[in-house]
Amino acid sequence: MGVDTTGEILETIQMIAEDNLDVRTVTLGLSLLDCADADIERACERIEERILSAASRLVSTAEEVAGEFGVPIINKRLSVTPISLVAAACRTDDPLPFAQTLDRVGKAVGVDFVGGYSALVQAGATRSDLTLIDSIPEALSTTDIVCSSVNIGSTRSGINMSATAKMGQQILAAAQKTADQDGIGAAKLVVFANAVGDNPFMAGAFHGIDQADAVISVGISGPGVIERALAGVRGRPFEECAEAIKKSAFKITRMGQLVGQTVAKRLGVNFGIVDLSLAPTPAVGDSVAAILEELGVETVGAPGTTAALALLNDAVKKGGLMACSLVGGLSGSFIPVSEDANMIQAVQRGSLNLAKLEAMTAICSVGLDMIAIPGDTPAATITGLIADEAAIGVANGKTTAVRVIPVPGKGVGDQANFGGLLGWAPVMEVSPFSSEKFAARGGRIPAPVHSFKN
Repeated sequence: MGVDTTGEILETIQMIAEDNLDVRTVTLGLSLLDCADADIERACERIEERILSAASRLVSTAEEVAGEFGVPIINKRLSVTPISLVAAACRTDDPLPFAQTLDRVGKAVGVDFVGGYSALVQAGATRSDLTLIDSIPEALSTTDIVCSSVNIGSTRSGINMSATAKMGQQILAAAQKTADQDGIGAAKLVVFANAVGDNPFMAGAFHGIDQADAVISVGISGPGVIERALAGVRGRPFEECAEAIKKSAFKITRMGQLVGQTVAKRLGVNFGIVDLSLAPTPAVGDSVAAILEELGVETVGAPGTTAALALLNDAVKKGGLMACSLVGGLSGSFIPVSEDANMIQAVQRGSLNLAKLEAMTAICSVGLDMIAIPGDTPAATITGLIADEAAIGVANGKTTAVRVIPVPGKGVGDQANFGGLLGWAPVMEVSPFSSEKFAARGGRIPAPVHSFKN
């Protein structure tokens, strides 16, 4: 690496002080496979021992590095092996003790979230998968920092529609069990297609079975930096916009890699990946939607929005790849409605609706993310939303997901408040037309013809 010039140093200071540049998360991924035991109490004890020994210094080390580099680290998180795999050894009908153990021990080591109360059922579900899925509403309503995810489809396997229908019901149940908190249980639950094996971002994080015992990964964030860079080429052709984004993404990723490698070294564990995602926060000036508006659309949702998002996603990846060879996760741009001030405004002014968001998900990092919908939305309608997103992912070989919150007792135009990083969102309209017969079919939607690669 070359020597920084005074100009580059000042630029970095400005990015942090004025443009909301930060590391969104440092996530410690832990394998719990060797914690499996026929006795669930013994399995939970092993999990507790494993986390306490591996993660006791995570928060203090991350804060130490953040202080030395002057770069804020917003969240410190844990991701663990999908719990359905660990629970399989117990043959239990009640995996809730696993969720409660993760919540208690996660709080003890000081992390913000623990991801991995998860099941992978894209081709079919085991007994352990089914019992875990059944327990999700209770698990998310009786814990504070545990997050859950279920993968119901992949390009190789097609879409497990029986599981998709079940997840429509579970999202609704998770929201209803946390009605006093605007259905926040559903905000901690993601349904995926083509879930990646190693992802530091909640609520869909889990530690892949192909990973080392302990791995540090980093999720970066810097929409404000990108927006400022684009302001410098206002009115110029799109190739100049792409170049400005690439240069900024390079700097952001370089910083993220340095932070991640330093934390990993001090903890004595492997460095995993940098997730190149541009993820917004509710703070003004930290919005992905604002970047799209800087590219020329009057408001997010106007014609041209999807094309602007495609340019942004591609340029972020190109810039990030040059800065770091170990990339992965959900790299690109997140479009969570509740976490992005300009997205919220677009919904309020009527320019952004579910149909447009669905089109944008064919381009962005994930999918329908942190969207509040009426509390009386039928489970079959949620199933239909999941299936549509999964179809986009399966057909295009990309990760898609749904994290919608049917807010109990609230309708279109009301506000749902989730607090902290999750922010708030206006309740959006969903189609009034029924998906009951569609959801009731079950079975599998076969994999597309281009899935046959071997």
